[in-house]
Amino acid sequence: MAEQQHYDAGDIQVLEGLEAVRMRPGMYIGSTSARGLHHLVYEIVDNSVDEALAGYASHIEVTINEDNSITVCDNGRGIPCGMHETGIPAVELVLTKLHAGGKFGGGGYKVSGGLHGVGSSVVNALSDWMVVDVHQDGKIHEIKFERGIKTSDLKVIGTCTDTGTQVRFKPDATIFETIVFDFNVLKTRLQELAFLNKGLRITLTDKRGDEERQESYHYEGGLVSFIKYMNEGKEPVSEIVNIEKTKDDVVVDVALQYNDSYSENLLSFVNNINTVEGGTHVSGFRSALTRTLNDYGRKNNLIKENEANLSGEDVREGLTAVISVKVLNPQFEGQTKTKLGNSEVKGITDVVVSEGLRNYLEEHPADAKKIIEKATTANRAREAARKARELTRRKNALEVSSLPGKLADCSERDPEMTEIYLVEGDSAGGSAKQGRDRRYQAILPLRGKILNVEKARLDKILANNEIRSMITAFGTGIGEEFDLSKSRYHKIIIMTDADVDGAHIRTLLLTFFYRYMKPLLEDGRVYIAQPPLYQIKKGKNHWYVYSDEEMTAKLDEVGRENITIQRYKGLGEMNPEQLWETTMNPENRTLLQVSLEESYQADKLFTVLMGDKVEPRRKFIEDNAKLVRNLDL
Repeated sequence: MAEQQHYDAGDIQVLEGLEAVRMRPGMYIGSTSARGLHHLVYEIVDNSVDEALAGYASHIEVTINEDNSITVCDNGRGIPCGMHETGIPAVELVLTKLHAGGKFGGGGYKVSGGLHGVGSSVVNALSDWMVVDVHQDGKIHEIKFERGIKTSDLKVIGTCTDTGTQVRFKPDATIFETIVFDFNVLKTRLQELAFLNKGLRITLTDKRGDEERQESYHYEGGLVSFIKYMNEGKEPVSEIVNIEKTKDDVVVDVALQYNDSYSENLLSFVNNINTVEGGTHVSGFRSALTRTLNDYGRKNNLIKENEANLSGEDVREGLTAVISVKVLNPQFEGQTKTKLGNSEVKGITDVVVSEGLRNYLEEHPADAKKIIEKATTANRAREAARKARELTRRKNALEVSSLPGKLADCSERDPEMTEIYLVEGDSAGGSAKQGRDRRYQAILPLRGKILNVEKARLDKILANNEIRSMITAFGTGIGEEFDLSKSRYHKIIIMTDADVDGAHIRTLLLTFFYRYMKPLLEDGRVYIAQPPLYQIKKGKNHWYVYSDEEMTAKLDEVGRENITIQRYKGLGEMNPEQLWETTMNPENRTLLQVSLEESYQADKLFTVLMGDKVEPRRKFIEDNAKLVRNLDL
């Protein structure tokens, strides 16, 4: 038995105030990675947005300063600077005490995203320093902190004619893995907030580097502008439908448009929070959409008596929609606040959307006909896909082994321990099969380029041999039948050549995963292998390097005399031992995990890169050409 350790009342610790935040930051901001770092900015910006929701702020400015500190400035009322009943100024209380804020009694804010009153104080606790200036009653008040501890009392430092709050802070480098902010990551969330709050202007400025970069986001069209942005590069089937109504203190704002693609792109928000797991507002929207289109189709003889009703999947093919609701007391399921639980919101959203959509269909019969024809075609294709799946299952049941013949499987049967390499071509597949660790590494060679699923429906996709091999090998099923728990491998690793064709195959595979196996990406199961670009030999020594920068650095260590450099154009140029040593051995390899941060930005990018329209793709290439490294010509 283990030796019994001393444990009594004296061992119970109480973490006072912001100590708890610094001890367990992940509990408050999710993680201390780059994601958690950017979350700090969102917490402060959300407070400013709440001022806009309350009708007091119209402009928010976010600046990344030269030293990677952040300034957030708004023209709202300013955090109250008067003395609180606790004996300290209200602004100090908000910045130093958890669960202190103006969002609890209903007096300060009716609707807000920051529900728990921890935002500002948590950012303060996790910052090297923070300085807050409040413009109020003709005076500029300032208070300073270091790592959550006040270093300068609230004092008046000047006069002013405006009102508002300016928060400056620098994240603590001892807590975060990185304190370098990414302009594009911040841009995505700030632009999203501008779409969701009609008329609000948000400006993002980056003062790092030689040239200052600034972008401003301001959309009088609100969600209509959001749909236009999301559907750039897609061919519309209908106009944009915008339904906005307040019912029983719940504000429902919905915009939707059909396009000629085969996938659904739906975003949902509650009080500006992206509810990635959906919830009652999404359920209400979906039931209203399916019922209203079926009712209209029957009434106008667009769906015949002998035809079955359109399903939810049918009516959502090619749909782009944004659902934004404002709720006084939202109940979120789970700590992550990503699924709305308020039961009353389902009925309210259903009624509002049903009424608005019915009016639109009756007023736009040509659009209505096109939408229902598209859903009817989707219904027939779905039936064809179902038969194709059944045929595949029946065929597999008759065979001794249902796994694809070219799959070199592993011996381990616990999916948590296994990984499958998708390898470009038989030559590289042969090297990978010989070089792998057979216990837990499976190899599936892919011949040529798989079908571009962006331009095809599921029935056509299921006829593609390479795609069928992947579906069978993974064991998860596909589309609406996808079941992550049936996955035969915990890691799916794309291993292609470091050239243009390899990049294209990677993009085709990622498009397939994104459109038909999205949970693989959401759960972080997909990886990209990083084979070396060069081998450097000098005497009996050799080194593998993975970029031009790394090669330059290595040549400055080892010298440039008497060296041989081999450039690897393809995986097939490496023998099995080299492939194992550089790209497959967990001890040495570098894997890039594919993450799905912003779903609608990913959707937009796949549409640009893989869709039918040439012009958006040309513009993307022109805009990003200067960022290319290792261009293979």
